[in-house]
Amino acid sequence: MKKIGKRRGKLEQQNAAYLLIAPSYLIYTFFILIPVIWTIAMSFTDYDLSKAHFVGISNYIQLTKDPIFVKSVGNTLFYCVLAIVPAMVLGLALAMFLNQKLKGKGFLRTLFYLPNIFSMVAVSMAWLYLYDTTSGILNKVLKDIGMQAVPWISSASMAMISIAIMSIWSTTGYNMILFLSGLQGIPDYLYEAASIDGATSWKKFIHVTIPMLKPTTFFVFVMACINSFQVFGQVLIVTNGGPMNSTTTIAHQIYRNGFEYYKMGYASAQAVVLMVIIFAITLINMRFGGGDENDLG
Repeated sequence: MKKIGKRRGKLEQQNAAYLLIAPSYLIYTFFILIPVIWTIAMSFTDYDLSKAHFVGISNYIQLTKDPIFVKSVGNTLFYCVLAIVPAMVLGLALAMFLNQKLKGKGFLRTLFYLPNIFSMVAVSMAWLYLYDTTSGILNKVLKDIGMQAVPWISSASMAMISIAIMSIWSTTGYNMILFLSGLQGIPDYLYEAASIDGATSWKKFIHVTIPMLKPTTFFVFVMACINSFQVFGQVLIVTNGGPMNSTTTIAHQIYRNGFEYYKMGYASAQAVVLMVIIFAITLINMRFGGGDENDLG
């Protein structure tokens, strides 16, 4: 009887646990899993919101021959190069600064993090005004100091750089918070031992801080890659992919083909390609993200 009672109690606990996690699984199933499966299925059709015919892998073949999509992949990679590393370096620098004993550092942390919580639409509209060639604040400052106005978003060579600058400003605070969390997890005795050995501040940074931040750095890098490959809002609002498709990205092409040209099947194939890229980045994170914190240089 005792064994039966224990089994019944264990079964009740399991049922209660399943009941508690059921909402999360339902949300995941209906809003992530089913849309992903549907997108993959639609990528093999010519669905245009009215009819769908199976076309095999013709959408994927078309992707390789589409010069605009190929350019969007190159633009996305270029954006990643421009935006990821500077945002990480600035985030680490701010985290190092705010990890010191400073007055009002709580206010400074909030101030630096604020851009990350602003709506990307609001951020894009603000920077659109700053970048205006004739009346923008940035060009007014340049003219005041005797320099020529810069075509921030009207030049094919400058537009993506301008988008990246805006994104760096917006995401640095998020990186700062993650790096600050990693810095506060480093034991003080490691720095004390390094001081006893006569290590300078630079050597402490190179041989203690950097190795101990390896897991955090990998996490920040992978999250930055995933977010960068999905860049869309600022591109749509500030440049809409122009000039001359110099800022169009994979996500922007998915939007245009799906919701402007109604080529849902073709847009689904592009979305699957983007999903594969992000999945590959996630695998890299699983393989290398759990760095050994004891591996000090």
